[in-house]
Parts: sequence; structure tokens; C-alpha cells
Amino acid sequence: MTGPETVPEIQQEIEQTRERLGQTVEALAAKADVKARAQAKTDEIRARAQDKAAELSSRVRRRQTMQFRWPLAVTATGLVAIAGALVWRQRET
Repeated sequence: MTGPETVPEIQQEIEQTRERLGQTVEALAAKADVKARAQAKTDEIRARAQDKAAELSSRVRRRQTMQFRWPLAVTATGLVAIAGALVWRQRET
């Protein structure tokens, strides 16, 4: 005989079969629940859209910040150059 030979083994096999059957029924019920699946897909798409919006907003803020930094950097460089020229001129005289 290739199957279970004792009553406890048969009972264990029955319990395992019931558990697998229960999992299969749950999986089939989840697939059949179209409303829940549609809601889950909607939630997933909404989350991706919010993530993308946050990423784009962050990029815009960074770009705006960089635009304000360029004039500041140019002005600071000019001031350093002028100060250097004045110091150099003072040393010459």
C-alpha cells in the first residue's frame, strides 16, 4: 500500500487536504470579487500617481532653487574678484 497506513496518518492527510481546499476556495473567492479587485487596482494607480506628482513637484522645487542659486553664485564670484583686485591693488601701491 502506498498511502497512509494508520488512522492518525489518514486524519493528518484529511486535515492537510481541508487546509489546501480552504486556501483554494479563498483564492477563488478573491478572484471572483470584481469590485474588490477594481478597488485595489484603483488604489494602486492612485498611489503611483501621487508618487509621480510628488516626484515632479520635488524636481520643480529643485529647479527653482537652482535658478535662484545661479545669480547668487555669479554675484558672489564677482564680489570675490573685485575684493581680490582691490587687495592686489592695495599691495601694489
